[in-house]
Amino acid sequence: MSLLVKPCNFCDEPVPKGSGTMLAKNDGTVLWFCSAKCKKNYLKLKRDPRKLKWTKKYVKGGIRRN
Repeated sequence: MSLLVKPCNFCDEPVPKGSGTMLAKNDGTVLWFCSAKCKKNYLKLKRDPRKLKWTKKYVKGGIRRN
């Protein structure tokens, strides 16, 4: 992964340099979002990206729990 392109923390799409949103949390972690849609789903709606078909993190057949 290049320094110019970072993955979105929600959908795993690449976020090119100069676009997207960076959020620094109080504990020091940095979150990158490619769009307001991803930011809202992650922070406000608290959705799991593995359950949404439009994300790259989607798991077909459901999430397996051990």
